[in-house]
Formats: sequence, structure tokens, C-alpha cells
Amino acid sequence: MDTTGLLFDVMYGEQTLQMKPNVVFVLVDDMGYGDMGVFNGGITSTRHVDSLVEDGVLFTDCYSSSPVCAPARASILTGKYPQRTGVIDTLESRGHDRLKLSETTLADLFQRNGYKTGLIGKWHLGSIGDEYHPSNRGFDYFFGFRGGWTDYYDYQNLQRNGVSVPSDGSYLTERLSDDAVRFVRENKDQPFFLHLTYNAPHFPFQAPDSAIEKYREQGSFTEATSCIYAMIEEMDNGLGKILSELRKLDIERNTIVVFTSDNGPDFGGEGDQSAKRFNCDLKGSKMRVYEGGIKVPAVVRWTGNLSPSRCNHVISHLDWFPTLVEICELESEEDDDVDGVSLAGALYGDTLPDRKLFWQWNRHIPKLEGNAAVRDGNMKLLHAPIEAHLALPRWEIAIDEDIKKHPDLYPEVLKIEEQTPVEPVEPVVELYDLHEDPTESNDLVQCYPDRVQELEEYLRGWFTKVEHDRLSPDCAAN
Repeated sequence: MDTTGLLFDVMYGEQTLQMKPNVVFVLVDDMGYGDMGVFNGGITSTRHVDSLVEDGVLFTDCYSSSPVCAPARASILTGKYPQRTGVIDTLESRGHDRLKLSETTLADLFQRNGYKTGLIGKWHLGSIGDEYHPSNRGFDYFFGFRGGWTDYYDYQNLQRNGVSVPSDGSYLTERLSDDAVRFVRENKDQPFFLHLTYNAPHFPFQAPDSAIEKYREQGSFTEATSCIYAMIEEMDNGLGKILSELRKLDIERNTIVVFTSDNGPDFGGEGDQSAKRFNCDLKGSKMRVYEGGIKVPAVVRWTGNLSPSRCNHVISHLDWFPTLVEICELESEEDDDVDGVSLAGALYGDTLPDRKLFWQWNRHIPKLEGNAAVRDGNMKLLHAPIEAHLALPRWEIAIDEDIKKHPDLYPEVLKIEEQTPVEPVEPVVELYDLHEDPTESNDLVQCYPDRVQELEEYLRGWFTKVEHDRLSPDCAAN
């Protein structure tokens, strides 16, 4: 579909000025389909997220590019598979979250095209090193934290444009929401790109006690789940403030709102601290390439320009970069090198070309034998997760916690010897027909040996290519 000429027209007297649309891209952390009231029968209170679903285009088959956050975020901002961008893990102390300096981000493009750009919330694409700071990656304004997570009350790593902001004891989600409202208000008279990256409902599970009590008193959830649902409701309240401000400023019709999650929900913990909860019966959770770890909610609302609908095409976080480039008519030379496709036509009911999607993630250096997958049409082949490749030793967990509390003690990436590659193991291969079996309950690997071999070749070929890009001299991590 030709989407040129979709820019918003504003009447000034007898003159019509064509304004590029604003973009508010809301990314939440570790939230699944089952965390949204519209999909869980009202277990959670997410009326503002649900309103986006009712008023916008819901993508029912959206995939993250990774089952963990930093690599997924790299794909959103570059349109490329994570390995190609240098972001292979969440460990900022090792520098594995650093987005290559050679990469152009969505913020870079919006900035070059005259937009005011802001990042409010979690960065996690370069916690260490000034050159990896959001202000050097296309964002005019940054209020948030650079690492993978933080305490919601006693935050020690919050900053505004490089200047430390001390904790005042207030709830962080509310501070982020209020700052987003202020950003929108201050930039209402010019095109803006706001990337609002809530850390909710990521660990640590913290929320106002009054909000948690609403779910505790139902007696149906663990303490962790009650807290998670409260965190989500607080995030939803903040989203409501922003949507209300867009209406109040009369810029709602000229603002594209995207809402999605970086990856699937965290199901960790034991007993009353277990976070395992309803997620529409999808198999697996965060960190794993089963559907529960990589299939995420996604909705786009552009009031007056997009009709409310549901799109059943398979899409990926890889696609947001080329989509926003096309819809906002950004001048870009980078669009030819992305792995995603533009969803501009699909937003108006057009079909998307057939393609394959790929995933792979483990701790430290990428390995193909476990936690890797390819989807081709309805068929998905995967190498089952090897849990030992996903876990961290206690000493590294301690470092990961300490850097959140004392970021000033880590001015440089730690010189930790990379994990010695273990002897290759034969992958445990599984095959599913996702159209007939969306919960991945019926392994078909013995039924279609030729299809298994074909998909295995696709997966290995893709992995070889992205590893070559990751390690090539001109693309090596800076």
C-alpha cells in the first residue's frame, strides 16, 4: 500500500499545514498477554491499555526478537536481529548490553528529521561509558536509568540528562509518568518522538501497599503476583495521564501511540514469591524461546487515521523501525539494511510478505544448541532451552545487583574472562504447528522429518550469518 500523504493536516485560518505525526512509543518490561484485563477476563485493571486495544490496531501475533530485554530493545531501535547490533545479553557489567556505536537508532532518525526526541525510563543499551549514553544515541532528553532494573523507591541510578537525580522516596513509575506528561506538554508545538520505557512489572516486585491490597484480598494470587498486578495497574494509571494530556492539548489525532512489551512475563520465584500466573496458556516464560517468552502484546492507535481492528499477521519487534520510518516519512539511508518489514500497509488492512523469523539467546557468548528457534508460516522448530546456559553463578548475580545500587563504582566494563565454551551438545529439537497448537503441546518432530531438516538448515544458516555480522571487524562491538 502507498502510505505517502498520510501526514496530519492542521487548519490555520484558510491555510492547511501538513505536520508530521508525533510518536509515543510505550514499552513495558516483562508483561504478557495474560497481564492485560482485556485478555484475562478482568483479573487486572488495565482500562487505559484496554482502551488502546479497543480503539487501535491490535497485532495478535507479535513477537519480541529475544526472550530477554536488552537484545529485544536493540531490535526495536535498529530493526535488526540483536546479535547484529552487538547486544547479546543483559549483563551491563560485562558490556553485553552495549549497542554498537556504528548503529543508527530510531531516535537518531527522528532527531535528524526535525523531531524533539525523549527517552523516559529504562535504557539498558549501554550502562557503562559516556559514548553509550542515550544523549549520544539520538535522544535530546533522558530521564531514567541506564541499567537493567532498579529499586522502585530507593533508586540510586536515576538521572536527568547525565545529572544524578536522588531518590525522594516516591514511586518510580509515577515519576516516569509525570515526566512523560511534562515532556508532551512542553513539546506540543513541534513534532516529537517519546520513547516511554516503563520498568514495570520487572523485578523487584514493589508497589504502593494500597494498590497491592486490592489483589491480596481476593485470595487467589501469590504475594508476588498480587504485587505484579498492582505494578501493572500503576503503570496503566500513568498511561492514562499521558493519553489524557494528548486529548487536553488537542494533539491526540496527530499522535501515533504504540504499546508493547519487551518480552514475555517472568515466572520465577518459589511459594508465595512465585510470579507464575495466567498468560493465555502459552508455554514457557521470559528467557525461553517458547511462545510464552517471545510472544507479546502490541497495539497501535492513531486516532482518526487508523480504524480499530485486529491484525493476525505474524510481526516482530524488528518491524517497528521500518514502520515508523515509512509512516512518519523520515529520510533514512539505513532502512535498506534492516531485518524487519514495514507494517504501514498492514495497519490499513493489507497483507504482509511471507518470511521466516529467528530467535536465539543464552548467557554470555551465543550458542546455537539450545534456546533457538525459527518460525516459517505456521511451523516453528526450536532447540529446547538448556537451563544451565541461562543461569548465572551467585557471584555474578551479586555483581548485577551491586551495579544497580552503586553505579559510580563501575566506570568501566569489568575485565571478566568470558565463559569457556562448553563442548557442543546435540540439541533437543521440537516442532510445532502454531496454527493448530498455539500452546505448543503436541511435538511433531517425529511426524515431519523432512520439514525438520529444512527448518534446521534455515536456523543454522541464519545463526552463522548473524554471528559473522557480530564478529566482523567493521561491526565488532565498539
